[in-house]
Amino acid sequence: MAMAMSDSGASRLRRQLESGGFEARLYVKQLSQQSDGDRDLQEHRQRIQALAEETAQNLKRNVYQNYRQFIETAREISYLESEMYQLSHLLTEQKSSLESIPLTLLPAAAAAGAAAASGGEEGGGGAGGRDQLRGQTGFFPSPGGASRDGSGPGEEGKQRTLTTLLEKVEGCRHLLETPGQYLVYNGDLVEYEADHMAQLQRVHGFLMNDCLLVATWLPQRRGMYRYNALYPLDGLAVVNVKDNPPMKDMFKLLMFPESRIFQAENAKIKREWLEVLEETKRALSEKRRREQEEAAAPRGPPQVTPKASNPFEDEDDDEPTVPEIEEEKVDLSMEWIQELPEDLDVCIAQRDFEGAVDLLDKLNHYLEDKPSPPPVKELRARVDERVRQLTEVLVFELSPDRSLRGGPKATRRAVSQLIRLGQCTKACELFLRNRAAAVHTAIRQLRIEGATLLYIHKLCHVFFTSLLETAREFETDFAGTDSGCYSAFVVWARSAMGMFVDAFSKQVFDSKESLSTAAECVRVAKEHCQQLGDIGLDLTFIVHALLVKDIQGALHSYKEIIIEATKHRNSEEMWRRMNLMTPEALGKLKEEMKSCGVSNFEQYTGDDCWVNLSYTVVAFTKQTMGFLEEALKLYFPELHMVLLESLVEIILVAVQHVDYSLRCEQDPEKKAFIRQNASFLYETVLPVVEKRFEEGVGKPAKQLQDLRNASRLIRVNPESTTSVV
Repeated sequence: MAMAMSDSGASRLRRQLESGGFEARLYVKQLSQQSDGDRDLQEHRQRIQALAEETAQNLKRNVYQNYRQFIETAREISYLESEMYQLSHLLTEQKSSLESIPLTLLPAAAAAGAAAASGGEEGGGGAGGRDQLRGQTGFFPSPGGASRDGSGPGEEGKQRTLTTLLEKVEGCRHLLETPGQYLVYNGDLVEYEADHMAQLQRVHGFLMNDCLLVATWLPQRRGMYRYNALYPLDGLAVVNVKDNPPMKDMFKLLMFPESRIFQAENAKIKREWLEVLEETKRALSEKRRREQEEAAAPRGPPQVTPKASNPFEDEDDDEPTVPEIEEEKVDLSMEWIQELPEDLDVCIAQRDFEGAVDLLDKLNHYLEDKPSPPPVKELRARVDERVRQLTEVLVFELSPDRSLRGGPKATRRAVSQLIRLGQCTKACELFLRNRAAAVHTAIRQLRIEGATLLYIHKLCHVFFTSLLETAREFETDFAGTDSGCYSAFVVWARSAMGMFVDAFSKQVFDSKESLSTAAECVRVAKEHCQQLGDIGLDLTFIVHALLVKDIQGALHSYKEIIIEATKHRNSEEMWRRMNLMTPEALGKLKEEMKSCGVSNFEQYTGDDCWVNLSYTVVAFTKQTMGFLEEALKLYFPELHMVLLESLVEIILVAVQHVDYSLRCEQDPEKKAFIRQNASFLYETVLPVVEKRFEEGVGKPAKQLQDLRNASRLIRVNPESTTSVV
């Protein structure tokens, strides 16, 4: 019972969704008003999802069934077409046999027809015009029929007949320049518009042995025509149009990309047009096939013309006669070569790129050591056009306009086929352009988090993972190719690194983050960059070169902050001992000083929670060592002098303040306390700074050594004298 109710509900839902006036917004609004809660909406959503899945399955089943029926229908059409060709061939042979008998009477009949036409023209009226058209409509022997029967007119007669008829057509004198061209059939037709079947104009068709000429009727000049169009028989298809009164006796000519519909005078003339068009096309195809076979047929050894002996010439002066070597012919009659251009079109249409390149490789291998006579050049011209089309399709596959999903492996198919086509440079350029667009899109889609370090972790993961995958795919695709491609990849990697550094700098340095945050972000970027060393790609120096200006700016900015803070504390200096109030605070300060590298801080602590140092000196020590530690995380050789000069400027501010206070202070107790702070700076802090700098950089700093050695002779300003501590 429940099952029946669910089926009826599903069918009712399906009918509701399939109704013509269905509106999704109104339906959802009514559903939300009628439902009791979230559970009803979830159940309704499941029913709609089940209905969608059922519809998708039915659609797949119908498509598969229609596809099978289409294949079976195409197979039946192919069988029927072959049978119709056989039947047409038999009928053509019978017709040729019947028409070969009165061929000798054709010139006389043509003369009589011309006389009748002239007489009709003098008499005027529609009847005379119809008699004239009937006299002009008829068959002319094809070369095959003439050669078989031997009774047809010769080449001069065929050319004379063509010249006589075409003299009545304005604007087609250039047709007479084609050698071997003759008239096969001609007659009056009426052209109709293809879409609405409206009558357009009266025309006259001239069927030659290799083309069809269409001329329009000139009503003001009886018996004269104007050239309209010329269609080669190679690209012409004839289609019989089924009679649908009053539209009857029609046939269609298909010439890509256009088509035209013509109406014959009666059913007999229509049938003659269809038959003679097919026969002439078949004869032209057979003729060209024989020409290719003759061109490809091997010839006998060249004949060497014996040199006439001259009794008056010396034998020593005789030169050997070099025989003329005839050009070797290439066999192009094989079926796979004849069908190669069409097979390439099919492969390109079906996106079978591998099959298309396999066919091209097969042809190139076959023609590798063979000469290039005109038939081979013609074949190569037709194939080159397909190669151009295939290249355009492959280029579009690699364009950034296509979907960038799937990673670098998604481009492997198109890249490999371009390389096989000999376009390695283009494949490399397109591959790298595609990956640059993918990297740029991935970076833009990253969500900017509130925490800078979290965003940098995501940015480094996305960028360096993409770069690593691209490098591995590049090595796979372009292995064994020109080494210039690897240079292009290095240039591309530097460009991509510039894209990464732009996003990195905007988030880290432009937002004025603290030096510790900037140092941590740079450390993360360096660690990810070192992963590229697994594939032999080291871009660390590029990161340094691109970040050097931003890091210099950050160091300079933080140095100014420390100097301003130190000067501010110096202005409020009272030269008193620090009282930390609690043992916990004293212990915490000891740990902080120990982490700064001051191991002998115990000797500066007194009873209880007192510290025998000024608050200004202690704060300066912690801030300076913190700056040095963070700056060393950012250090690379290009920043050596910037970091060293910043340290010297910071230290000079504190040293100059101590020296100035020592000279100006008159109280003996405070003066002794100032000397104790100066001793801490010169004998403890400066050596620790110098040692830590040497450990982080790898070499000693002469400027820091000179500052420590000359610390007892500090000039405060040009107007003061030096003082000895």
